[in-house]
Amino acid sequence: MAASDWASKDFYKVLGVSKDADQAAIKKAYRKLARDNHPDSHPGNKAAEERFKEVSEAYAVLSSPEKRKEYDEQRTLFGQFKGGFGGGGFGGQPGGGYGQADFDLGDLLGGMFGGRGRGRGRQQPRGRKGDDLETEATISFEQAVSGVTLPLRLSTDEACPTCHGTGAKPGTVPKVCSKCQGSGMQTGASGGVFAMTEPCSQCRGRGMVVEDPCTTCHGSGRSPSTRTIQVKVPAGVKDGQRIKLRGKGDPGAGGGPDGDLFVVVHVEGHRLFGRKGDDLTITVPIAFDEAALGAEISVPTLDGPAVRLRVPAGTPSGRTMRARGKGGTKKDGSRGDLLVTVEVRVPTELNDEERAAVEALRAARGPATPRDGLYSEETVS
Repeated sequence: MAASDWASKDFYKVLGVSKDADQAAIKKAYRKLARDNHPDSHPGNKAAEERFKEVSEAYAVLSSPEKRKEYDEQRTLFGQFKGGFGGGGFGGQPGGGYGQADFDLGDLLGGMFGGRGRGRGRQQPRGRKGDDLETEATISFEQAVSGVTLPLRLSTDEACPTCHGTGAKPGTVPKVCSKCQGSGMQTGASGGVFAMTEPCSQCRGRGMVVEDPCTTCHGSGRSPSTRTIQVKVPAGVKDGQRIKLRGKGDPGAGGGPDGDLFVVVHVEGHRLFGRKGDDLTITVPIAFDEAALGAEISVPTLDGPAVRLRVPAGTPSGRTMRARGKGGTKKDGSRGDLLVTVEVRVPTELNDEERAAVEALRAARGPATPRDGLYSEETVS
């Protein structure tokens, strides 16, 4: 936490004591507030947990005569700056005030309590984001086309049920880290002009130090847990597509945001249908006479009754026809089309009547073949 943030907080008010209270009064007030707001007494109560952290933070400063002296001096200086900038004590802008571009109080107060100034435009971290998780889900072809809501069971880390996430043994409390003063960050020289800010090496970025760790979680504040969430898979999802669910990953630490969950979707194949964007595809066999003479055929759909399509006379094998509105569901709720590709089937066996009919067709066709002229000089050139 930046020095200006320390100075702007009224730790006496947090503990409910006067500014001239002695150490015994401060200690008594802290013990009562810590007991009343301890996470063991209020499991799952975020407000009590935050109040407990505030009380611990205030006591860590006021219980130390050296830190309390520095804190009182900074509070006095901070109050003078707040009053002086708006009046005539410091010139620089109309009315005697300074703007953020000219002056940053965090730079002036940097270095107090073992910390450093914020620096212009730089904000101190407020907790660590939880880890991102990734899982897989397999859905049917029909579910991928129309969309589906799936229950997914996840194994993650939750707040330890014994210490309620504090990491400390029940009956004890974590203490504000003396190295980073609860900010979770430390700044060290990089060998150049700029300084490097990194997680505190003493508290590992938590801002609090556990001296008597919980025997269940060994001070981590986390324990394995399983939970079930509902995942909405949109219509038209593709095989291998990753769906991001913001805030559904591991819980954040120290008030940080929760991580994200990524679901990799696997789509099963279908024995009849395929997909081409928002359209569905199907290959339908037709007989030679249907292709030559034309016919009306019945074509199945994925989620409704069959449709009738007219095959024009002389249709070649491989031609694609379109049944509008019989495809997949689009993002706007409308439907794509069903693309029907016909495949002319040549019979492998003929009965006597069929053979006679084909021989009559050959005789009627005469000597001409579809290959006539294929190798002529005009074709070659």
